[in-house]
Amino acid sequence: MKLVHTISEARNIIKEWKKEGLTVGLVPTMGYLHDGHKSLIDRAVKENDRVVVSIFVNPIQFGQNEDLSVYPRDINRDTELCEKAGANLIFNPEPSEMYASNFSTYVDAGTPEHELCGKSRPIHFRGVCTVVSKLLHVATPDKAYFGQKDAQQIAVVRRMVRDLNIDSEIISCPIVRESDGLAKSSRNVYLSADERKAATILHKALTEGENMVKAGEKDCSKIIAKVSNIINTEPLAKIDYVQVVSYPNIEVIDKIEGSILTAVAVYIGKTRLIDNFIIE
Repeated sequence: MKLVHTISEARNIIKEWKKEGLTVGLVPTMGYLHDGHKSLIDRAVKENDRVVVSIFVNPIQFGQNEDLSVYPRDINRDTELCEKAGANLIFNPEPSEMYASNFSTYVDAGTPEHELCGKSRPIHFRGVCTVVSKLLHVATPDKAYFGQKDAQQIAVVRRMVRDLNIDSEIISCPIVRESDGLAKSSRNVYLSADERKAATILHKALTEGENMVKAGEKDCSKIIAKVSNIINTEPLAKIDYVQVVSYPNIEVIDKIEGSILTAVAVYIGKTRLIDNFIIE
């Protein structure tokens, strides 16, 4: 496995693979890898001849007063996990490598990015689309792998890939959870012991909401109220949003019809966590 830091190095290696007729999978990450990331790498290894893992804390998807400066980083730990999982290349650029000093071109995916996290983090998905577009152009993967915990991100990226005719398939992989239901996240490291216990309320609330839908409830307001009420029983939890939207269009709906995404963003102490369920 190789670790490279420049676009030219990554491209040269991937071009050689392509000349040999090998298929390439890409797993875009911001590092501090956990079992959720490993599940993406594992699937990519199964489905491709070669696998690239990008590790890049993308500055342009963080707003003011967000956690860019303290976002957890450990390239040595990440390298070990990637090697054990069977990845072939880690692309770990500096921000200056990805964004020139006069960088001014961004990708805006439109409708799917304006609800949910797009409302409370208005520049977030512009930053995500821009960096993912760049990574897809660098790696030219046959398939790129994303976790369902970021379900809105998957919808936004798929829309971008379709609209810009990028020749890569976007693969959605299931959420990986701790034994108590908490979705794996690099930000879980921020949680104190008490906050870690409190964070399980997200999955508990969403499970109740999912059960309502499966039992035949069609009124989105009732599902939102149930999920919100359960989260509000936890004193350390502060709701950013609880919403039901169409999927993958990410449009607010009143009545459940077709595929839906029920998503939450909740502050546990100062840490913002997201989780969701999708019903096709």
